[in-house]
Amino acid sequence: MPESAYPEVRNLSLFSGMADANFSTLMRGAYVQNFPPQVDLITEGEPSDFLHVVISGSVDLFSQWNGRDTSLTTVRPVSTFILAATIKNAAYLMSARTLEKSRIVLIPSQDVRAIFDADGNFARAIVAELAQRYRSVIKSQKDLKLRSSLERLANYILRQQKRAGGSPAFDLDFEKRRLASVLGMTPENLSRAFKGLQPYGVTVEGTRIKIGDQADLERFARPNPFIDDFST
Repeated sequence: MPESAYPEVRNLSLFSGMADANFSTLMRGAYVQNFPPQVDLITEGEPSDFLHVVISGSVDLFSQWNGRDTSLTTVRPVSTFILAATIKNAAYLMSARTLEKSRIVLIPSQDVRAIFDADGNFARAIVAELAQRYRSVIKSQKDLKLRSSLERLANYILRQQKRAGGSPAFDLDFEKRRLASVLGMTPENLSRAFKGLQPYGVTVEGTRIKIGDQADLERFARPNPFIDDFST
């Protein structure tokens, strides 16, 4: 792995507090690779050989069963994925594929576990990272189980608007079929949900969303930081 890629990895909270010697040891076995869109990176059920760090692009974490598949989350730069499987030396619970051209660092899982045992700051950072991800899973479950499909879509739109800088007009991150999967809907239900938000000032053209009445949409959606703020 070229040293030019080190700072992007080092600046992650997961790695920022560890000793320099341990970070160098970790990076010695790592390598960075460019992947085109729609390439499978890992497959559910396989052993967790690498911890992945997304430097650029984006990755879809998904699962399949009995002829059905669902998107679980999108990983964006700069962040890791499959940390829990790496630490437990367990099989992947999800599959992963690139959504666009992506640059990814692969760190051997056995090296991660070895440094986990040797570096207290790194171990504490891993615990904090896993705790944060657990909280995010709880929030996703609350969103899915406590809200109607219309409410889930309304709050997703508000979160996406915030991520896009707050403009009343912005583009979705991905196509509607994948959005339906993320929100636990069929494409047909998503289409009906978009129509159901029209009275609250939401219009959609392709992947372009426009919010005509911000206050009305927020009154309907009732965003809640204990569901919608994944940073806490």
